[in-house]
Amino acid sequence: MEPRQVKTAADARRIVQERGLRHVKVGVHDVDGVLRGKYLHVDKFSAALDGGMGFCDVVLGWDSNDQLYDNVTYTGWHTAYPDATVRILPETCREIATEPGNLLFLCEFADKAEEICPRGILRRVLAKAQSMGFEVRVGFEYEFFVFAETAFSIREKGYRNLKPISPGFFGYSMLRNSVLSDWYRDLLDLCETMDMGIEGLHTETGAGVLEAALRVRDGLGAADAAALFKLYTKVLAQKRDWLATFMAKWSKDWPGCGGHMHMSLWQSGKSAFFDEAGPQRMSETMRHFVGGQRALMPELLAMVASNVNSYRRLVPGFWAPTAASWGVENRTTSLRVIPGSAKSTRVEYRVAAADANPYLALAAAVGAGLWGVENKVDPGAPVTGNAYEMEHPAETQLPRTLMEAAGRLEGSRAARSLFGDSFVDHYSATREWEEREFRKAITEWELDRYMEII
Repeated sequence: MEPRQVKTAADARRIVQERGLRHVKVGVHDVDGVLRGKYLHVDKFSAALDGGMGFCDVVLGWDSNDQLYDNVTYTGWHTAYPDATVRILPETCREIATEPGNLLFLCEFADKAEEICPRGILRRVLAKAQSMGFEVRVGFEYEFFVFAETAFSIREKGYRNLKPISPGFFGYSMLRNSVLSDWYRDLLDLCETMDMGIEGLHTETGAGVLEAALRVRDGLGAADAAALFKLYTKVLAQKRDWLATFMAKWSKDWPGCGGHMHMSLWQSGKSAFFDEAGPQRMSETMRHFVGGQRALMPELLAMVASNVNSYRRLVPGFWAPTAASWGVENRTTSLRVIPGSAKSTRVEYRVAAADANPYLALAAAVGAGLWGVENKVDPGAPVTGNAYEMEHPAETQLPRTLMEAAGRLEGSRAARSLFGDSFVDHYSATREWEEREFRKAITEWELDRYMEII
């Protein structure tokens, strides 16, 4: 049996038995999109397939640096960090390309924890789409830098003078991808093996930066593939003593890293976005979808620009938007409508960076679009020309900091309707925590600027 054939608990038991495995890997994604997991003995795995298993709920109560939130109610010292139930998802079975023969299964939080589980949030948004008669199709695009450094050497260097795997600006370089063809081939093969296939892979403009476009698929499968792509790109790089980063902006000298999402709605096998007779070949459904995304973007930004560093990228002139805007084939707007055939008509959600949790970023983008369809929100006139140089209405301005974005999310009635009070309260608190942690730090810029002179 092949991993892609696994659909049920019985299938999962069968493939494990056929391979003679003693242990498999299981994991669940936390609020930041980090996969937390373990090796699990096959006996425990078999039992958990039916009844679930316990997983310490601290995974939902700490940040990406394992520091405990002090401002959330779901879990904490006041609850003594009990186990939460997670369910194993047989249909997520994957070959682990870096551990030949072994298998990986994703999990979701259940019961009370399901209210704040990132994958659960997306699943409920997609269920809403289905109840409205829509299927969501998505393709993720990621930009990421790769260094000829290790996890130890970057720290020893203080994150300065890092050596990229290739020098200079050289987008779409056939020279670079030919010289480093073994790395490209290993990454392409890994993604095919792990069911997160790449449609296109090329150098971006910057030293050691690549862009990968993952193949279009259904919404939940696309987010699973995106989350695993980020993890296993890092794994593959570190296994050859390199380091890959999906930070939104690691250096002021180089462009930031986008995590764009191309999406469309379908009904009964036909595009709900395409209308040959409509303006820009956009259907009314697509116009309202884009209208909802534009209207709610300032309120939901914390879900797609989720870290302090995310806001380093959202400045004019860096291929990232600063206002909620849309245009047709316009890469200076936050929403780029791409008109084409019935198959290819879509909207690209360009405000998201590579550091976002793909489950939450997609939930925000799709949820806002569905809200627009329900409320028949008109997107207004499309932007033509350079959106960076235009004045935009005050209500479309994006939050400038994570703290501001967290406050906008917390106060958003639409967010509470789409994602539930428990999630909005918990997630906005985690983003406030993240900025408070940042404010404790004394940056190198401050030391250089103030220590001697002021």
